[in-house]
Amino acid sequence: MANLPPSLNLKATLFDATGSSPAAVNKDRRMQSAEQLVLDLCNPDLRENALLELSKKRELFQDLAPLLWKSFGTMAALLQEIVSIYPVLSPPALTPAQSNRVCNALALLQCVASHPETRMVFLTAHIPLFLYPFLNTTNKSRPFEYLRLTSLGVIGALVKVDDTEVIGFLLSTEIIPLCLRTMEMGSELSKTVATFIVQKILLDDVGLEYICTTAERFYAVGRVLANMVAALAEMPSPRLLKHIIRCYLRLSDNPRACDALRNSLPEMLRDATFDACLREDVTTRKWLHQLLLNVQLPRVVMQGGGGF
Repeated sequence: MANLPPSLNLKATLFDATGSSPAAVNKDRRMQSAEQLVLDLCNPDLRENALLELSKKRELFQDLAPLLWKSFGTMAALLQEIVSIYPVLSPPALTPAQSNRVCNALALLQCVASHPETRMVFLTAHIPLFLYPFLNTTNKSRPFEYLRLTSLGVIGALVKVDDTEVIGFLLSTEIIPLCLRTMEMGSELSKTVATFIVQKILLDDVGLEYICTTAERFYAVGRVLANMVAALAEMPSPRLLKHIIRCYLRLSDNPRACDALRNSLPEMLRDATFDACLREDVTTRKWLHQLLLNVQLPRVVMQGGGGF
């Protein structure tokens, strides 16, 4: 070996005694670390650290979601973390430390919700319903806002992949009213995520039909969107405005909703109020232009009278 050319000696150092490359060795070590941390979740004394480490490094651990779902007792431990916070939601007594800990658990649930192998079993087990008490809170302190935002992140991970079955499940729950509440009173970031969720629901044909089936549902969504537009005129947010305009554009695809928008679309979307805000966003400007075209087209009289 001592007489081997330098190039071959160098190549030999790239593999360990088992013939594995450093990348494979590191991957194995990371997986072993993840497996140990997942086991630690079932030990109350080790759980807090395990939650922190797994939530920080979840992007490094390949297939962490199936590991979490299939490991004995792990999902029960995560749900235990969630329900243990319920008593401090009302009256509001949530501390920053409690919020951080449960949000680490929620980050792991988001990991499960976003993985193709575990997404549907996550829904079938109705795990999202455990998060709804968090979305139902109205306290604006930082711990509560962080809790709502992280909970919305789990729902956002579910809707990010276009799947009618996911939308159908969410519509069978109270997700629309809960998102509308956050859109009214949350921070800018929470409002953005909640509006994104409503947007993704609307983009599915089942979701659009659901919202536009009754006047009550349509005007509940329309009122919140209009209030947000009015607030953005004073404090613009291009990212949030983009999702709002996309919601309006999708609503205009429904004849009855489009007819209602002719009278209810905020004037600030019709004039130059947001020209500066959208100057750099070509896509959103196109959406707004199409929306205005849709609501300006001659009214089509629908069979049965149409309208709400």
